[in-house]
Amino acid sequence: MLPDHLLCHPLSTALDTRIQHHIDQKTKPLGALGKLETLAAQVARIQQSMTPKADDAVHLVFAADHGICAEGVSPFPSAVTAQMVLNFLHGGAAINVFCRQNDAAFKVINAGVLGELPEHPDLVNTPVRNGTANFLHEPAMTTDELMQCLNTGSRMVDEFAALAQVISLGEMGIGNTTASAAILSALLHLPAAQTTGAGTGADEAMQAHKAEVIRSALQHHGLDSSDPLRILQTVGGLEIAMMTGAYLRAAALGKLILVDGFIATSAWAIAAALQPALRDYSVFAHQSNEHGHAVVLQKLEVLPLLHLDMRLGEGTGAIAALPLVRLAVAFFNEMASFADAGVSESNA
Repeated sequence: MLPDHLLCHPLSTALDTRIQHHIDQKTKPLGALGKLETLAAQVARIQQSMTPKADDAVHLVFAADHGICAEGVSPFPSAVTAQMVLNFLHGGAAINVFCRQNDAAFKVINAGVLGELPEHPDLVNTPVRNGTANFLHEPAMTTDELMQCLNTGSRMVDEFAALAQVISLGEMGIGNTTASAAILSALLHLPAAQTTGAGTGADEAMQAHKAEVIRSALQHHGLDSSDPLRILQTVGGLEIAMMTGAYLRAAALGKLILVDGFIATSAWAIAAALQPALRDYSVFAHQSNEHGHAVVLQKLEVLPLLHLDMRLGEGTGAIAALPLVRLAVAFFNEMASFADAGVSESNA
């Protein structure tokens, strides 16, 4: 049972006719702006406004380590997680560049990184534990730790995105593609071989090993897709669990949510299984080049805006789509109608 602050509700359809009429009366053929029209209508519907906004955007990156790395599922050591967090704090990562370029506020949340991290104005140190347990042998976290993660993710949205119209989430955690693949295999009934990819650079032999680790873990735990929280607790990550709580809270507060790639999708999929209305608030920013993301998106029946062969993580794909959201809102608000411009409409 989820607490009330993580519950989201289907969007009202009260303005739908006005919104669509407003779009159709713009000086263009019907549907000529394609997905931008759909996107503009979604933003207006979420905000229940005929003057929607997308000026204020917030990007939260959740970071944590994974006990499953003990099974040799990544070519990089867990120490890289903390090293990359430091890179974020120094402003040198791709996501820093993307956020600066797109005027998106940025925070990093330490959900459970091994080792100490320095105090920094862009860092929130709120670790639940020092990395997850090795889920090949035991659940990644306890029930209490899972709930702490969900509530902390929710609180981060309240603290840093209360006034934002758009929110996106990113992640950092060596081993988290393994956790995400396990989540999606269990939740969507997909073979581990279909959800397991290179992650931070695993070769074919390591990918085959990752898939076997996942298959063995799922068999060992006997997970049931009807219990999403148990899946998350058993094979998930601390950062993934916090992202799940953040997605739910963002929808509860009526934010437009930009969903990033493979790992972000695993958190979103759990959240949507718990609260199906989450779909109303969500835009899938891109199709990651991480193996398995395409089949997962197809299974979830969602269409991404972009396909740029990206698989960096950090939320870079989500922020890459932010300009499209702003373009959609701009045309909705600023483009002339046939009546405004004195242009004749089609007689067809």
